[in-house]
Amino acid sequence: MHSAPSVSYPVGRSRIGRTILWIIWAIGACCTYAWRYQNDSSDTRWATVLGAFVVASLALAWALRPQAARVLRWDGAFWSLSGARPMGMAEAAVALDLQGTLLLRLQEAGRATQWVWAERAAAPERWNAMRRAVYCRAPGLQDAGLPTAVAPAPRTPDLPA
Repeated sequence: MHSAPSVSYPVGRSRIGRTILWIIWAIGACCTYAWRYQNDSSDTRWATVLGAFVVASLALAWALRPQAARVLRWDGAFWSLSGARPMGMAEAAVALDLQGTLLLRLQEAGRATQWVWAERAAAPERWNAMRRAVYCRAPGLQDAGLPTAVAPAPRTPDLPA
């Protein structure tokens, strides 16, 4: 089987991703307000809920912090990612496909998963090649030139004739 041709694509912050995070935060803020408005609970409970909301707000601020541009590359067998936490032989899976925006999960053996956004607007001339590479089935281990183990043939039970 042939794999998709190699491609390099810029990844980074996404306007849609930022909007999704803000919507989730706003829903949390509304739920926190509604809970406080409808409950005459103790100050301890309110402090706990408010503390959880503050932690969620700090997580949002961390997620929206500025990041340097990165480049995602497909070499025909593996994905690599440049930047502060580079990856060399990763596998990519589509977590969210909005046609013009992709949320990708990059997994490399023994390393933490990284999530990256790819948007058509970043490089429209390479968008179709990027989508083909992401949805292409990676070549098997033999195709990549990596050693493989041979599995023993399954045994069938001896049945009386």
